[in-house]
Amino acid sequence: MSKSQRPDRGDDRGGMNRRTLFAGASTVGALAAAATVLPRVASEPEAPAARPAPTRGGGYTLSEHVKHYYRTTRI
Repeated sequence: MSKSQRPDRGDDRGGMNRRTLFAGASTVGALAAAATVLPRVASEPEAPAARPAPTRGGGYTLSEHVKHYYRTTRI
């Protein structure tokens, strides 16, 4: 069978082949997965409001952060 008599197998470089189709489908899947995750990552929790500075000094307060530090330093 000569080249002109063979049935067309779709191997021409101008059309879409299987590799291109799968690459495009995987790209779309990755973008869809990233789009569902990004809104969760982008939203950050609000920081608690800062307390006003004391008028007569003595700005030390025993906060939860300080209590946690003291618990971790116990032997």
